[in-house]
Amino acid sequence: MFTGIIEATGRIATVTPGAEHLRLGIETALAPALALGASLAVNGVCLTVVARDEASVWMDVGPQTARITTLGVPRVGQVVNLERPLRPEGRLDGHFVLGHVDGTGEVLEVRPDSESHWVTVTLPDSLAAYVIPKGSIAVDGISLTVATLERERFSVQVIPYTWTHTTLQHARVGDRVNLECDMIGKYVVRTLEHRSA
Repeated sequence: MFTGIIEATGRIATVTPGAEHLRLGIETALAPALALGASLAVNGVCLTVVARDEASVWMDVGPQTARITTLGVPRVGQVVNLERPLRPEGRLDGHFVLGHVDGTGEVLEVRPDSESHWVTVTLPDSLAAYVIPKGSIAVDGISLTVATLERERFSVQVIPYTWTHTTLQHARVGDRVNLECDMIGKYVVRTLEHRSA
């Protein structure tokens, strides 16, 4: 369980293809605090630390994760958002994020607004039922509020702190981003579907 409040960014240093997975090596200041087997959200994707040293961690990306997230096409040098799991006694400053990506969207627009920025992203039809105006959505693992919502797109307004402390500052039109819809909304929709079946 995560909150969507990014702790740090890291840099993909190595990408090693395996027989059935990719192994990512990520340079991060969080490395000394991570144990083998620990979970770490990388751009909103919950991965497991399989090796580490004082400067880097290594994690495997399985076939299904590669298919449905942007981690299927990682780039050496790419900056990624990182978050360790929420502790039971911790504060929930964002919203409940599982690190289970629902799909990806494409950045359509990035524009400044005073010191903040607007980011507009495509909304896949398969996710539309789970997104509401003023609701929560995780974009590359970042807990954000849906500011505007249209049939096939949504926009978020990003405050200066979030802009400078996450990968959103590098966002460009055409980039793909991981999307995770609000968990509570998904349960509500599933319950209604089950009742009407």
